[in-house]
Amino acid sequence: MGVDTRPLAIAVMGPTASGKTAFAIELAQRHDGEIVSVDSALVYRGLDIGAAKPDAAERAGVPHHLIDVREPWQPYSAAEFAQDARAAIEGIVARGRLPVLAGGTGLYFQALLHGLAPMPEADPALREAISAEAAERGWAALHEELARVDPEAATRIRPGDAQRIQRALEVYRASGRPISAWQRDPPPPRLPLRVLRLVLAPADRAVLHERIALRFERMLAAGFLDEVRRLRALAPLREHPRPLDLPALRAVGYRQAWEHLAGLAGAEEFRQRGIAATRQLAKRQLTWLRGELDARWFDPERDAVQLREAVSRFLPRT
Repeated sequence: MGVDTRPLAIAVMGPTASGKTAFAIELAQRHDGEIVSVDSALVYRGLDIGAAKPDAAERAGVPHHLIDVREPWQPYSAAEFAQDARAAIEGIVARGRLPVLAGGTGLYFQALLHGLAPMPEADPALREAISAEAAERGWAALHEELARVDPEAATRIRPGDAQRIQRALEVYRASGRPISAWQRDPPPPRLPLRVLRLVLAPADRAVLHERIALRFERMLAAGFLDEVRRLRALAPLREHPRPLDLPALRAVGYRQAWEHLAGLAGAEEFRQRGIAATRQLAKRQLTWLRGELDARWFDPERDAVQLREAVSRFLPRT
């Protein structure tokens, strides 16, 4: 068997609040790396505190890629992310440095590491028409329509999952072919790297819940609500007919804060809903991560020595 000469990369994965950012920065500093963010909230400008975006000092110490690449009212698909991330990785490898892929967005990792089946690009006009229909008829009715034209997709997509219902109907209406059929097509070639997949996750779910609650309190103390007030004051968001349908504002915490500032929830209800939504996100992330069969799991506190040993064994000695 020949020697695997593909460039090396390390993926730091895990649920929210598991310590991925700190470990990824330490890893990049220790091994001459650059970080490629794999996070669907960090791509948006203005989503800083609530998205736990690395601060200026952290980003000055280690080069970061794919942070602040879109305005919060602009679309950004997983396919666009994969294309941009591959370009960033090619640059990092060309500079002789280590790509560190860090984040918790499973769809982005899927698109980057495994590839996505090709399908029609987003059609803003068609998407807006579907949103208008949803405002009139409700997403449940559009889910019923999806069940008629693509039963396979409707089985996988929850009736309340507006984003995925919208995309499935958009693909069908644009191409006349169900999204489930497109998804069965062969994906593009996989990322030409040898990737060590590391999952950071507390073994005790209660510990993760405590970390989530503590981080949410720290975000509030750091001015999270003021950040959302600034977003609400931006003209493209203020004038948008359904701002909470935008992917940026569906990020956990932002929707709850937006509704609180609109007077739809009191301060304590907002706090509880924000923490609950973050816990639900962590649960979804863990479910996806269990499907990554080549990933190695570590408790970031209990397994710190083993985690660093795994990295040392993967990287060539210098």
